[in-house]
Amino acid sequence: MRLASLIADRRRAPRRPPSRRKRRELLRSLVAGAAVIGASLLGFAPLAALSGRRLRPPGALPEQDFLASCIKCGQCVQVCPVEAIRLADLDDGFGVGTPYITPRSQACDFSCDALQCVLACPTGSLSHRINYPREVRIGLARLAGPQRCLARRGEGFRGPARGTDFPGRMRYLEVDRWNPIPIRDHPYEVEICDLCVRECPIEIQIRQCEAGSAPSNNPDQCPPRHALTLAPLPGPEGGRRQGEGMAGRALVWVVGGRR
Repeated sequence: MRLASLIADRRRAPRRPPSRRKRRELLRSLVAGAAVIGASLLGFAPLAALSGRRLRPPGALPEQDFLASCIKCGQCVQVCPVEAIRLADLDDGFGVGTPYITPRSQACDFSCDALQCVLACPTGSLSHRINYPREVRIGLARLAGPQRCLARRGEGFRGPARGTDFPGRMRYLEVDRWNPIPIRDHPYEVEICDLCVRECPIEIQIRQCEAGSAPSNNPDQCPPRHALTLAPLPGPEGGRRQGEGMAGRALVWVVGGRR
């Protein structure tokens, strides 16, 4: 009877509110959970900021598919003959370790007959459906300062293309087809500047094919159309053409075979 009475008294006793210590522990848990979630979401911030600005290697899948399939093995970096491909650092968030190209520092010179980076990719993040450079659209060049273009002004050029301090490299067909050299070691001297056309990989391959020597002796390597060319352009009043004082030529970008 006494035991039953004690149990009944306990049931009737009012419940005590949770102690301040337990409240503090609960708040700490909530804050810690929010911090963990926030820190994990921060990994997306660099990707959002860099969306559409990272230039991926040739044959890269659409960005979300590329990030989902790339295993960050670095094989494409190892085989790039001009060392144009780099791996993203920690400040790229969840994109850390993925390959990208900074063309203003070191461009992909696209002189690979077999696209070594595509062949080296084990997952198809660089699409295995790509067989030739002409099938890749890695990016679209843009004439950022038309008023500074020497071709549009009908002027020539002499000296290294990017100055003596530029560390970038290229492979020049007339120097060494396989081994890249510093761009500063290959000066130019042209009456009318046409360096963009002269060194465009697509235009180089077209000239090779027109001369009867397709790259790797494979006619399938011949591009079906021009990438860019120099052509006369009418002046602002429809009269004298830009550059007419020198050679009557100015720059025209050709996209998809159309001007």
